[in-house]
Amino acid sequence: MIFNKDGSTTIITQEKTTIVEFVKRLEKRYDSLKNDNIIINLFSLKQISVDDINEFLRVSNMHKASKHSFVIVTDKIGIDESIEEITIVPTLQEAYDLVEMEEIERDLGF
Repeated sequence: MIFNKDGSTTIITQEKTTIVEFVKRLEKRYDSLKNDNIIINLFSLKQISVDDINEFLRVSNMHKASKHSFVIVTDKIGIDESIEEITIVPTLQEAYDLVEMEEIERDLGF
């Protein structure tokens, strides 16, 4: 796992381990990330299934409940293929744009 902090957003890049192991590591380090918006960059993985994406559901729901963004970046799974609670975008730029838009919505009280 590679962590890059950009303002109030942490980008976590997954390269080698399985998704299940990645989620376990993320949960162990969650306390240090809970106040940031989180972007999970899975772009380097060659194969990702909907089940892999669903592994992030618990962390995603917990993070969004605390009024922070949680976005997964992959072009291997379409938005319409995953469950609605998980936010997926195909590019890192779209993830940044979405986080910015959600921050504005939170500031406005939506």
